[in-house]
Amino acid sequence: MSTKKTGYADINGLHLYYEIHGSGEPLIVLHGGFGSVEMFGPNIELLAKTRQVIGVDLQGHGRTADIDRPMSAEALGDDVAALIQHLGFEKADVMGYSLGGAAALQAAIRHPERIRKLVLVSTAFARSGWFPEVRAGFDAIGPQLAAMMKQGPAYAFYEKIAPRPQDFERVVEKVGAMVKQDYDWSALITDKLPPTLIVAGDADGLRPTHLVEMYAKLGGGQRDPGWDGSAGRSKSQLAILPGKTHYDIVASPTLAATVEPFLASR
Repeated sequence: MSTKKTGYADINGLHLYYEIHGSGEPLIVLHGGFGSVEMFGPNIELLAKTRQVIGVDLQGHGRTADIDRPMSAEALGDDVAALIQHLGFEKADVMGYSLGGAAALQAAIRHPERIRKLVLVSTAFARSGWFPEVRAGFDAIGPQLAAMMKQGPAYAFYEKIAPRPQDFERVVEKVGAMVKQDYDWSALITDKLPPTLIVAGDADGLRPTHLVEMYAKLGGGQRDPGWDGSAGRSKSQLAILPGKTHYDIVASPTLAATVEPFLASR
């Protein structure tokens, strides 16, 4: 098991928690909504075998307290770029899952000079990319959901590690406001972004056609590259993991096995 180092970065008004596993090239990993670094399960240690994995608790999540600002993918993306600079890296690889994927994507859009490679796990570039029942679930995030969640294990863990557990209802409302927005970043998804790996389960909460559309916008799937690849291949990649859903992909060791070759390639 790798040695874990923990710390806080005072950036953009946040006291942002991070933990470092392993050594080598830096990889920032960003959890999903209502989660924390622990959400990635064994993937942190698996990826730390070959690189320096920096797990982050985003605004109002885990060990990072909420602050007086709305929650948005743009602001979270700015936090990621500021953390990379704070840690003294010129660039870093960034992997985000779901809400963390939105933050990672915005970091790459707004601060491409800080991102070497990007991994988007179960991430949509537009709200319409999610299935209707998922969007209905987003619309239901509010006080009633917060009350239900307080009866479950997720809140018990949050209460244990959060610096201000009393902010839980406010955080739920902020996440709800964020995911209810009818966002569409399609015009910003181009092959000018850093090399990107799109990963999703074959039973994910996103339409497969949306993932293919994102891949095409990044320059992928345009032609047959030829038997030796000499006709040209996209710098980005698309991976659909069989038997995985939106809810179990993030802690599946298959994720690390898929991501590692992409990050290692030159």
